[in-house]
Amino acid sequence: MKSITIKGSERESVGKKATKALRNAGKVPCVVYGGEKPLHFSADELAFKNLVYTPNAHTAVIELENGVKIDAVMQDIQFHPVTDKIIHIDFYQLFADKELTMDIPVKLDGNSPGVRNGGRLLFRKRKLTIKALPANLPDFFNVDISKLKIGGTIAVGTVTSEDYTILHPDTTAIVQVKMSRNASASDDEEEDGTEEDTEAPAAESAE
Repeated sequence: MKSITIKGSERESVGKKATKALRNAGKVPCVVYGGEKPLHFSADELAFKNLVYTPNAHTAVIELENGVKIDAVMQDIQFHPVTDKIIHIDFYQLFADKELTMDIPVKLDGNSPGVRNGGRLLFRKRKLTIKALPANLPDFFNVDISKLKIGGTIAVGTVTSEDYTILHPDTTAIVQVKMSRNASASDDEEEDGTEEDTEAPAAESAE
C-alpha cells in the first residue's frame, strides 16, 4: 500500500492556548497512539491533502524535524463545523508484526452485460473492512463485472485471500445488477437466484 509522507514538528505544549495558536498558523495538531506513549505533533494543513482528500486508502510516514520517522495509519479526523478545515487528526502507529483494521476501497472493472441489457447496477460495498499485517494491505479490491448478468451478485467470498481477513460475511453483496422495467429478457440473461436486497443503495459508504 502506498504511503504518504507527513513532515511535521513535535509539540512541546498541548494546552488549548498552544493548540489554538497552531490552528491560527495553518497547522493541524495531531497525536500518534499505539507506541509506548502518545506522540503529539503538528504539520501544515496542506501536508494532509493527498492523505485525506482522496477515495484511495493510504498509510502515512510521520517524519519529524528531529529525524524520527513513524509508520502510521489515520484513525480519526475532525473538521471545523463551519469552515470544514481539518482541526485534529489521530494516528495509530504501525508495527510490522501487528495486524490492523482498515477500510479498503473497491474498484469495478469491465462492463456488465446485465447493464447493457437495461439492468440497474447497485454498488453495495464501496469499501471493505479488513484485518491484515501492514505489509499485506492491498491498495484496493478489483472486482470484475464483465460477466455480471441481470439478477447476478458478486459477493465478498469472491475476493478473499490468505493475506488478510475480510470483516464481512462471505455472502455480503459487493455489487449487483437488478432487473429494471426496460431490461431486455434473453435466454442467457436468466436470473441466477443469488440476488440480495438487504443493504442500502449505491450511495452507501463504508460501515
